[in-house]
Amino acid sequence: MKKGKFIVLEGIDGSGKATQLKLLVRLLKKKGYQVKEVDFPQYYTTLSGKLVGRFLKGEFGKIGEVNPYLACLPYAADRFEAKERIKKWLSQGKIVIANRYTGSNMGHQTIKLPKKDQPGFLRFLEKMEYEVLGIPKEDIDVFLYMPVKMGQRLVDKKGNRGYVGGKKRDIHEADIKHLKNASEMYLRLVKHYPHWVKIDCCDRKGNLRTPDEIHEIVYKTLRKRKII
Repeated sequence: MKKGKFIVLEGIDGSGKATQLKLLVRLLKKKGYQVKEVDFPQYYTTLSGKLVGRFLKGEFGKIGEVNPYLACLPYAADRFEAKERIKKWLSQGKIVIANRYTGSNMGHQTIKLPKKDQPGFLRFLEKMEYEVLGIPKEDIDVFLYMPVKMGQRLVDKKGNRGYVGGKKRDIHEADIKHLKNASEMYLRLVKHYPHWVKIDCCDRKGNLRTPDEIHEIVYKTLRKRKII
């Protein structure tokens, strides 16, 4: 049986990852593909996901008070809890689409370190997640590039989320500097890793594209990369 494909959607908060996941799943199923989806962090269903929620709520300290070598661990453990499920789907030849994956640790945790220490941290994440924990490697990471301030406004439209105790923003979403640095880090990841690709959520004039327009670009990109 032909091995499945693993697609990951990445981006700062408010970039429309969940919307694009739903649109892509619906289209691929319509075209006859067997598709499975997974959403990280798994705030309400795994021990590690619940721990991530507590971290993002600020229970363990402010955004710069928790060392990234520690902060990254519950995120990685949350993916480990889904490892066997994802491996099974891929072995069955299914397309697996994830909202966030290892790239989120790379984008949000690496920037908390001085630049000279960042390459070493990226290597640490790769070794820990892919080798030690043995989670499946993705075939493509689709980075949805969204201007930070626009992303924050879209986050606020989501309403209250249970994992942050009814607040509109978690500690990452509330810090505009952190989001800008994370966005820049994602752009560096696109240049560094050949399986990463950037999708602009705005047109050349700076106007936000519609979800359907972004979806069409995502789909064409997956076709061009021969993922589907």
